Amino acid sequence: MKIKNILLVEDNPKDAELTKIALDENNFANHIDWVRDGVEALEYLKAEGKYTDRTPGLPTLILLDLQMPRMNGIEFLAKMKQDPKFKNVPVVMLTSSRQEEDMVNSYSLGVNAYVVKPVDLNDFIDAIKQLGVFWVIVNEIPN
Repeated sequence: MKIKNILLVEDNPKDAELTKIALDENNFANHIDWVRDGVEALEYLKAEGKYTDRTPGLPTLILLDLQMPRMNGIEFLAKMKQDPKFKNVPVVMLTSSRQEEDMVNSYSLGVNAYVVKPVDLNDFIDAIKQLGVFWVIVNEIPN
């Protein structure tokens, strides 16, 4: 079975921790890497900077926040999807924004799903569980 790694791109440590807990509880990935913004996410994908020694390969899924410092989710998505090596990696925008413009921009740049973070803790954990079931277990991506 292929090793399943998830890249979590989230600047809020509490949201990142809750997401990791929900994914870990349901054994959706062998490893979850957490980066705090789009700049770090690109370095991770390219195995540059502090990520030069990371385990080779691409994540099975990228969970991407929208509002982040340095490079936000839209900017990261645009750069990532321009690179042929990364354009097929599934990306789920996981954000608190319900703005139509954010949704339209995300989908036009190639995001695979747009999920608004539930405010209630149990609903948040359930949403992450549902994401994990589909994107990590059910969905198939090319090698």
